[in-house]
Parts: sequence; structure tokens; C-alpha cells
Amino acid sequence: MTAATPPIGSTVLGYPRIGPDRELKRALERYWDGRLDQAGLARVAEDLRTRTWTELAGSGLDSVPGNTFSLYDHVLDTAVLFDAVPPRFRELGLSAVDSYFAMARGHGKTAPLELTKWFDTNYHYLVPELGPGTRFRLAGDKPVTEYREAAALGIETRPVLPGPVTFLLLAKPEPGAPAGFTLLDLLDDLLDGYAELLARLAAAGAAWVQLDEPAFAADRTEAELAALRRAYDRLGALPERPRLLVAGYFGDLGPALPVLAETPVDGVALDLVAGGPAAGAAVHSLPGLRGKTVVAGVVDGRNVWRTDLEAAASACASLLGSVGSLGVSTSCSLLHVPYDLDAETGLAPALRDRLAFARQKIAEVVLLGRALTDDSPAHSAAIREATGRARRAGSARSRDDRVRARLAALRPEHRRRAPAAERAAAQRERLGLPALATSTIGSFPQTSEVRRARADLRAGRIDEAGYAERMRAEIRRVVAVQEEAGLDVLVHGEPERNDMVQFFAERLDGCTATEHGWVQSYGSRCVRPPILHDDVSRPAPMTLDWTTFAQSLTSRPVKGMLTGPVTILAWSFVRDDQPMATTADQVALALRDEIRDLTAAGIRVVQVDEPALRELLPLRAEHRKSYVDWATGAFRLATGAAPATVQIHTHLCYSEFADVLDAIDGLDADVTTIEAARSRMEVVGDLDAAGFARDVGPGVYDIHSPAVPTVDELVRLLEAAVAAMPAERLWVNPDCGLKTRRYAEVEPALRNMVTAARTVRRRLGVA
Repeated sequence: MTAATPPIGSTVLGYPRIGPDRELKRALERYWDGRLDQAGLARVAEDLRTRTWTELAGSGLDSVPGNTFSLYDHVLDTAVLFDAVPPRFRELGLSAVDSYFAMARGHGKTAPLELTKWFDTNYHYLVPELGPGTRFRLAGDKPVTEYREAAALGIETRPVLPGPVTFLLLAKPEPGAPAGFTLLDLLDDLLDGYAELLARLAAAGAAWVQLDEPAFAADRTEAELAALRRAYDRLGALPERPRLLVAGYFGDLGPALPVLAETPVDGVALDLVAGGPAAGAAVHSLPGLRGKTVVAGVVDGRNVWRTDLEAAASACASLLGSVGSLGVSTSCSLLHVPYDLDAETGLAPALRDRLAFARQKIAEVVLLGRALTDDSPAHSAAIREATGRARRAGSARSRDDRVRARLAALRPEHRRRAPAAERAAAQRERLGLPALATSTIGSFPQTSEVRRARADLRAGRIDEAGYAERMRAEIRRVVAVQEEAGLDVLVHGEPERNDMVQFFAERLDGCTATEHGWVQSYGSRCVRPPILHDDVSRPAPMTLDWTTFAQSLTSRPVKGMLTGPVTILAWSFVRDDQPMATTADQVALALRDEIRDLTAAGIRVVQVDEPALRELLPLRAEHRKSYVDWATGAFRLATGAAPATVQIHTHLCYSEFADVLDAIDGLDADVTTIEAARSRMEVVGDLDAAGFARDVGPGVYDIHSPAVPTVDELVRLLEAAVAAMPAERLWVNPDCGLKTRRYAEVEPALRNMVTAARTVRRRLGVA
């Protein structure tokens, strides 16, 4: 490596982009509402980039990632960068920024791109639509512009963007694409665009570029591995380019690592956290890595626990003789953790000492990097001190012997209900619902009045009694809206819930919610994942009062609304000192107690949401059965005490459901509601073909778009669903909860949905 090309050294693979105080979220929502112009939005974005680069450069990192900022999603950015814009968006005649947001959110009657999970995380990306006619070209200069922007501040950055093969593997064929078309058919054309971009970055002065290929932490075919080889043989052979760091994360790269080792790329970043010992052991057997930079991802980029720095330093040191140059980093981008532990002033000291957020993880990486390059006793002592503090804090975890005794006493029958056919007959008699019964997923708009009431309670301007009365007023409104629309099964709207996981975490022992621990889920949507740190139990009923109040307002069934054990784990930061299965069963027992209370109070329908079921599915097939067994087992443990006459619903959304059809079946829910509008009801046919025998509620309109669907649009989707599955087994509902929408959108949409269901019933002649 020449003196002109700096080593990677210590780095992170990416950084949060919403802003420490969610500045990007607020700016986006003001822009969409017309309260901020494009120039104002651009100023907020520039300020966030400047602050991020300045912070990272000042932290002691040797290499600062660039091009990690996005107005909405980095995969969408890449699609736009290479002009992969479907015709329906070009035809809108919008500005570049508004066309970008139309792809993310829809525009009028124009449907957005599909939204789905980023591998096994709770981040959502927008799925590019590609076809035989897609012609990639370098249509933008965002990575170059941002590199120059940082350079003007005196900061050298390493531009980061999705690698070309992962980009294609994450895309989907456009509607109407011929049967023989494969996305990898487009690779050579896409590589032309990447080659031009790399040349421009080299001309701008970039020393390194990071291309992320996390798709290869999953099982891949020989054709896909060949595509990886072809891509990096070509890009590595370019005469004018920066040095290439190919990052694989979220697991062990497996057979992709020897492929990359044999290409002329300059470095490989490995996830030694999710990849486990195998990821590091593979390095020693690959001579091709002895001339390359290997970046060891030993600081967990996805969880909030302090790193065992002695173990991490040992893992790094074990690679030194097998690589050309060694760097140290986070296991993946820090996009998945909150910004700063120092903002959390209310955490118990014993818990706080076990935690590290993004800024604290940078400090860990910097310390490890210094220890690798300088064997100063001071660095070794700092690592020993930090490790000892983390271990002492971890040993102080509390233990709940009652919870552990309940787990030890579990038997197979605790995870079983009556046979599905028997339950269906009992529920038909008790509920008396029509075919194509209508309902919603659970939440209703979180109005400014609702948010103000929550803020007033926190600030002490109202007491608990005053807050409860405001929430009851909102529940009355929600029930009235649903009855006026003609829905068959109602919800209470969840006005009292700030978040579907945080609400429960705040009421469960062994869990803690943060004040400022925001993490981006997609676009402007941010969540505060709770921390599950000790044994979990339910000290008191959590939803009973709100649900029974709503049921007292109507004769129609009102659903009890709970978040399932897998989703609570997936959308939290979970303790790492015991198997996930054990923690899932602890949460399931708490939910089991809640369901017992709800059904004893006369609630006839209970929904236990598991939108994250697909999210935690291991990327490698060899690990999936174990996961499906414990995940479905925890759900059945939670619902196993419900009588046959009580209808159990579950909800899943925005995932590749074909991968978890057996798991969906294994939940044994009476009704499964599922996202289907953006995918045009594809999942209904998949479920039917797989022999799924229980009821399904395919979402008939996309709640992430402000557009109100017409009756005709909804009828067409319902008819597509009925063509794949009998109407008697179908429900009619939105794709997801309505929390982010406004009543002005929700009320006409629900009226149209009910009208569409009644229209299709009449056409089919079903009651």
C-alpha cells in the first residue's frame, strides 16, 4: 500500500442518519405537508451530513464512511443513481426530489415501490422493480457530490453504497416481466454504471470505496456466486478506480469469501459477531487474503451491549498472520442502534454500565484499533478496565425464580389449542360473521390531540385520571368511525400506545424503554426499541381496561390487541446471555396471562401481532428449523390458554412471506392478516398453494401511501384474492395499522373498503 493510500485502520461500516434529535424525520414530514420547501429540506440534509462527518472524523477513527446519508432509503438512492426508475414514476412529470418520494410513498393513484425488511433487521428498504427493458446508466452524482462536500470540510471519506450483485438480488422483476427473465441478466449493464461511478470517484480523489454485499451472508446458488466473481473481477481490473472494500455482514460469508479472496479487490470486511468463529477461522485457509486488507467486525452494530474488548482484541490478533493489513470495525452499519447513551439520564446505573450506543461503539472501535497498531501498556490497561466493568455489570443481572419455575414446568399441551376445524365451527357460531368479514389491523391515527395528551401527562400538566379520560374520548371516536363505516370486527384504536412494542415493555418487568433511543425503521418512521435485560414477567394486566371499555360501547366484537413474543424480541435489544428461545418463552408467558384475563372478561377476538416473524429468520437454511420451532412455539404458548370459541388473529407485514409459509402455518392462528396490496395479492396464492387451511386477511390497501383507494381498485384486488382462495376463508382489511395516517384519509378509505367487500359478496352470492 502506497503512502498516498491510507489504510482502513479503525472504522465503522455506516452511521445513523435521522439526526440525534430526529431532525431528518421532522424535516421530511414538514416537506411532505408543504411547510418546508426543497431548499429548506436540502439545508437540513447538508447540516446532518456535516455534523456526522465532523463527529466521526473527530472521534479518532482512521477511516470515515461517506454516502451513508439518505433522504429515505439507501437502496432507493442506488436505484435512482443508476436510473432504475419505473415508467409510472417518470410519467408523473415531477421534480427529481418529488419523483424520489413518489417511489417511496406513492403519488395520487400511482403505487409506490414495495417495502420489505432489510435482511433480518427491523429496517425496511424499497424494492427496485427491474425488467428486460431496464437500461442502467449513471444518472446522478450523489456519492461524488457528498465525497467532495466532505473533502471541502477537510475530511476524507470512504463512499459506501450497495454492491451491484446485492442490489440485483434485492430487486424484483417488474410486473409483466417474462417468465425466463432473471435479475442477474442485468449485471453487465449495471457494472457499466458502477465502473463509471468508480472512475468519477477516483478522479475526485477518493482513496477507498466500500461496496456492501450482505446478500452473501445468506445461502446463494452457484450462478449467484459466479455473478459475484464476475462483478469483482471486472471492477477490480478497472485501470482508474479507488481501492475497493467489499463488506459482507449479518453473518458468515461462507463460500462467497473464497470467491472474493480470488478477485482483485483490495479489502474485505467481515462480520465476526453474527458470523461467529467460522467467519474468522475461514480467513486462515485463504491465501488470497494475505495480500488484502481484512476489516474485522468485532463490535456489534445491531445490539446495545458493551463489547467484551479483550475477546474482540484476541479475535483481531488471531488474524494478523493471515492477512495483508488488518482493520477493525463494527460488524455492520450503526444504522440499527441509537446515537448516544449519554442522552439517557433515566437508566438505572447497573443497566447503563452494560450498554453502548453508536457513539460509545465508536469509542470501542477506536480503542481496539489503537491497541492493534500500538502495544502501549496504556491501551492494554484501558481494554482490561473496560472489559472488567462490562463483565461486572453483566453479572449483576436480576433473576426471577418464579418465572424460571414456570418455564421449567412447561409441557407440550401448554402450546396446543383444540383442532382448527373445531375452533372454526365454535367461532362461527359465537361471532356470526359474514364471508369477507371486514376489520382493521389495530391502530388508528395518532392525532395531535392524542400526542398532546401524552406530552401533557409526561410534563405533569394532567394526571393519570385526566389522561385516561382523553384516551376514552378518542376510543369513543374510533368505535363510532368504525360503526359508521360498517366494519364487522372493531378495534379500540390504541390511542394510549406510543409504540406497539414499547407500550408492553413499559409494563413488563425485566424490560426498559429509553427516552431518546430512536432508530430509523424506514423513511421518517422511527422507533425506540426497548431493552430486554433481565427475566421478563407481567406484574399486572396491560390492555384489559382499554379493551373492555371499547367493547362496552358496541355489540360488535372488539379485538384485544397484543404484540407477539417474536416481534417484541425482534424490535427490542435483547439480552445476549441466554438463548433467544428462553427470552421468547418468558415474554409468551406474560402474554398468556394477558389473554387469559381478556377472554375471562368476554373478549371474543384477540389479535397477537407477529409482523417480525420473517425478520428473525436465519439467513442460512441450516439454522431455520430451530428458529421456526422456538418462534412458533412461543406464539402457541402465548395463545394456548384461549378457549376454542375465542378467535385468535395474527398480523404479518412487509416481508418475503414465501420463506416463512411453514412458520405462518405453525403459529396455528385462526386468522392471519397479511400485507398484500403492494404485491398485488401474490401471497394469497402462495398460501393456498402451500395448503394453508385457516382464514387469511390479505391487506387490500397500502397504508403507507396517503392515497385513498377507490371502490373499484379494492374490488379488483378482492376479486384477485377470491380467485386464489374461497371467500369464506378471506377477511378484508388494510395492509397494516393506521397510526401514521390522518382521519381525512382513513374514514373514506374504510368506507370504500366495506363497500368493496359488500360488492364482492353480492357478486359471489355469499353471506
